[in-house]
Amino acid sequence: MALTGRAALLAALGSIPVGVLEPGWTGILAVNGSLALACACDYALAAPVRRLRLSRSGDTSARLGETADVTLTVTNPSRRPLRAHLRDAWPPSSWQPGSEVESSRHRLTVPPGERRRVTTRLRPTRRGDRQADRVTVRSYGPLGLFARQGSHQVPWTVRVLPPFTSRKHLPSKLARLRELDGRTSVLTRGEGTEFDSLREYVPGDDTRSIDWRATARQSSVAVRTWRPERDRHILLVLDTGRTSAGRVGDAPRLDASMDAALLLAALASRAGDRVDLLAYDRRVRALVQGRSAGDMLPSLVNAMATVEPELVETDARGLTAMALRTAPRRSLIVLLTTLDAAPVEQGLLPVLPQLTQRHTVLVAAVADPHIATMAKARGDAEAVYEAAAAAQAQSERQRTAEQLRRHGVTVVDATPETLAPALADAYLALKAAGRL
Repeated sequence: MALTGRAALLAALGSIPVGVLEPGWTGILAVNGSLALACACDYALAAPVRRLRLSRSGDTSARLGETADVTLTVTNPSRRPLRAHLRDAWPPSSWQPGSEVESSRHRLTVPPGERRRVTTRLRPTRRGDRQADRVTVRSYGPLGLFARQGSHQVPWTVRVLPPFTSRKHLPSKLARLRELDGRTSVLTRGEGTEFDSLREYVPGDDTRSIDWRATARQSSVAVRTWRPERDRHILLVLDTGRTSAGRVGDAPRLDASMDAALLLAALASRAGDRVDLLAYDRRVRALVQGRSAGDMLPSLVNAMATVEPELVETDARGLTAMALRTAPRRSLIVLLTTLDAAPVEQGLLPVLPQLTQRHTVLVAAVADPHIATMAKARGDAEAVYEAAAAAQAQSERQRTAEQLRRHGVTVVDATPETLAPALADAYLALKAAGRL
């Protein structure tokens, strides 16, 4: 017997007497009617999703590679208990690959009129701002047969900061700085040094440092000692053009430049120098000026967090003009850029005299360690060709560095792991030589 649409609906709701139906349909409709009734009751007893109140708290920043905990508070104002599955959605780069499902999905039960908290642990894989997406809640009835589902917008931002992995080198660099800064005075005399004290001459001292007037007043020969000047100005310039986007290992060149800049800034601030930051390609991407020693490093880290490489050619003239405006008085300008021949010869070299005639200039660049590995390769024809190409690239890079040195520029060319300590050593050498 075929049931009409109305009869089937009534049978599903369990309102047709069993005797009206043929014997074959009796058991089926009894089961279906009971199931439909149970589903309807389960749906009715599920807590409403739209009435839930959600709020966030927790970390607003974290270093790249570290974790950030963001707590979501769920308040259930209804008279029904909330039994729910919850998904707290964030951008894919907020987690290590494969850990998103485990970190973003939660089960919770919230009695009527109460609240509960769940914590989402983020482990970002990129710098910058990570903004929360929707929170999706699926509310189940007591039998788990039917559920209500809805989403809420609960804004929150976690800023992912540069990791500053080179801070492990800071203690050794500070020890060297103390030797230059008065604890062990130096006899070096040059521009940018201050008189420190007099002491007795010992064999090997520079005779030009002998103080003859002091010697005439005492029975022994006296020499002057000097120390590097404090309160010098250092401008860190990050080139954020297309060459900074090239990847060396697992990260862009820009990230290695940032890490080196942070170590130098931390060292220089301990030396009593003032540090500013300029990030530029065709326009200013970040600018930090006039910060106190205690606020300088956090300001630099925060400004660098959102700076990304731009796939445009850097405007060397605009960069130079902006650097001169940012550093009107004599300063050390540290330009973290590339040593590729074309950008340097066509962009930087024509405008370099504008910087060197007023400032001390230091150029730091990230070298690819894979090139050095290729240059040593032997064994078959392909490896020999790769070695020849690598040797040519190294030769061009050395020629570009030599061109910069002829203009009075100090050049630091190092791999990502060694760039930060090498740049710090170059700064200390300039300070010891009295060139700051």
